[in-house]
Amino acid sequence: MSAHSKETSKSRRDLRKHEIAEVLLAEIVGGTLAPGEQISERTWAAKFGVAQASIREAINILAHEGFVTKESGRSARVVKLSEEDVVQLYEVRAGLEGMAGYLAASGRADVSHLQSIVQGMRGASQARDSKALTDWDLQFHLELCRISGNPHLLSYAQKILRPFFAFVRMRVSVSGQGTSAWGQDVDSHQHIVDLIQEGEADLAEHYVKKSMVRFASTARKNWILHDKRSEEQPPVKDGRRRRNNSSSQTGEST
Repeated sequence: MSAHSKETSKSRRDLRKHEIAEVLLAEIVGGTLAPGEQISERTWAAKFGVAQASIREAINILAHEGFVTKESGRSARVVKLSEEDVVQLYEVRAGLEGMAGYLAASGRADVSHLQSIVQGMRGASQARDSKALTDWDLQFHLELCRISGNPHLLSYAQKILRPFFAFVRMRVSVSGQGTSAWGQDVDSHQHIVDLIQEGEADLAEHYVKKSMVRFASTARKNWILHDKRSEEQPPVKDGRRRRNNSSSQTGEST
């Protein structure tokens, strides 16, 4: 096989695994694959008519993005966080990101990219585009940790934030909440940028920590409690539920 043929074959495989990953992601976000549910490589390989290796590669993509968890010797599962997990993760985030804000402000970090992300968040909120809003929000918090200048802080943040935001995106999608609930939080993100730009290290740290408390409250009101109420309601036929979920436009800023 020529070098060109090998390269073409590799490109097709890469395209295929990303296509499969997108389909699996749609199943996860839409609620067909529930939080904590096992993803069987054999079952999905049969559905797609592909080798199990292709499913495994697609799962690896979703694991990197935080939508799937994998443990050695065990099948992959859709990420699942309890209410207690969410509360505790916000507490950890307050410490990590508060320190990131302090370090970024102390070092007068370049906030130009952080500012452009806030603009993206605002545009997504106004357009009621929940997927874009969540993606921009994740970028904001990763960039905040990056400009702290501490690579260890960023490494820990990546391990926490990717699965956290993946789970957030899943839950707000299923809950059917709109983006309007997080309009004030977009302004909070702008204030964080302003404090860093002004070199107000102590204020930046305090404000990030305070914001995390409010973000946690927003999450609790808009999708954790909504999930509990949904569990108490009588079951709805699958077809109807899926149509309702697919038509919902949701989002969160965290």
